[in-house]
Amino acid sequence: MTHKHDEPAFPFEGGQNNGVQPSSGMTLRDYFAAKAIQIVDPSGHRLTWSDLARDAYALADAMLAEREREQ
Repeated sequence: MTHKHDEPAFPFEGGQNNGVQPSSGMTLRDYFAAKAIQIVDPSGHRLTWSDLARDAYALADAMLAEREREQ
C-alpha cells in the first residue's frame, strides 16, 4: 500500500525514443524535508547534523499531515 508521503514528487514517464528511463523521482516526504532543512533552526542555535535531519523530517511530516487535512 502506498502512503501519501510515498508519492513521487517528480515522476517522469520517460520516452520510447529519447533514451531516458522512467523514474518515480524522490518521495514527496523527501522533497518537503529538503525544503524544510533550510528553515528548521530559525533560533540560530547550532544543531548537530542528526538534529537538523530529524527536525527537517518532523517538519516535512507536519506539512504532509496538513496537506491531507486540507484535502
